[in-house]
Amino acid sequence: MKLAQWLVRRAGGAIVVWLLISFLAFSLSTLAPGDPAQVMLLRRTGDAPSEAEVVELRHRLGLDRPFAERYITWLSRTSRGDFGESYRTGQPVLAELRTRFPATLTLAVTALVAGLLIAVPLAAASAAARGTWLDYVARALALVGVSMPSYWLAYVLMLVFAVMLGVLPVSGSGGLRHLVLPSLTLALGAAANVTRMLRANLLDELGSDYVRTARAKGLPGLLVLMRHALRNALNPLVTVSALRFGRLLGEAVIVETVFAWPGIGRWMVESIYDRDYPAIQGFVLYIASVFIIINVIVDLSYRVMDPRVRLGSPAAA
Repeated sequence: MKLAQWLVRRAGGAIVVWLLISFLAFSLSTLAPGDPAQVMLLRRTGDAPSEAEVVELRHRLGLDRPFAERYITWLSRTSRGDFGESYRTGQPVLAELRTRFPATLTLAVTALVAGLLIAVPLAAASAAARGTWLDYVARALALVGVSMPSYWLAYVLMLVFAVMLGVLPVSGSGGLRHLVLPSLTLALGAAANVTRMLRANLLDELGSDYVRTARAKGLPGLLVLMRHALRNALNPLVTVSALRFGRLLGEAVIVETVFAWPGIGRWMVESIYDRDYPAIQGFVLYIASVFIIINVIVDLSYRVMDPRVRLGSPAAA
């Protein structure tokens, strides 16, 4: 299959996925309990609004129109990059997302890099020392890391480093010290998952024929591991890293809320509390768009880097 044909097929699939996500985001936020008009009026005045005030605001927001009409109108706007205005702030949702996304991106990238820096040496050491105490310790740490919820780990790190030791700030932003705890919370979970995957790949490579041939030639075990086995085992890491990055963007919702990090995750939680439908829908579509684009780019780059994968192969189709 030619590159242009492959790109057209992937673009078509991405559009279908995007449309399905848009429908789910609009449907779930619309069917959620609570009336955003009542919430907005209650926040403005502090008193329970009258029925007439609620009806007037619902009409002004377009909430009294049929579902299909509202969805088609909303989809037409969002396809042009207009996500509407936030019920809470009155500002364009896209502008709010663009303002806060750099903070979330910084957090996710830092966590991913830190997670890889932890996972690659740990997986290599575990595979090289298979069956020893070092292997058991590495596997136990990875299992614990996979099992820990991010919000629980966030509070543990906050208790130890911010409350007990007092060496790191408990929340907020403004410098690298504020980035340590939230990024470490996300990094440890990512490192645990990558360690388990990479260790399994390394063990497969170490048992392959070319590794046995290299050892038969008298090459040192460390050289065989680093130059041959690890290089081939790292190929799937590109795809795994992309998937982990998308998951980190999702996990950032909880972590940003715990550490009061000024990203789109915390903004999303606040929007849910206030029944801010345009903000919720915009967040879901924005993250979905980023994730879809990243996966298409990574899929293409993976096929370029790995000569065993071709655009015409069934996997590429």
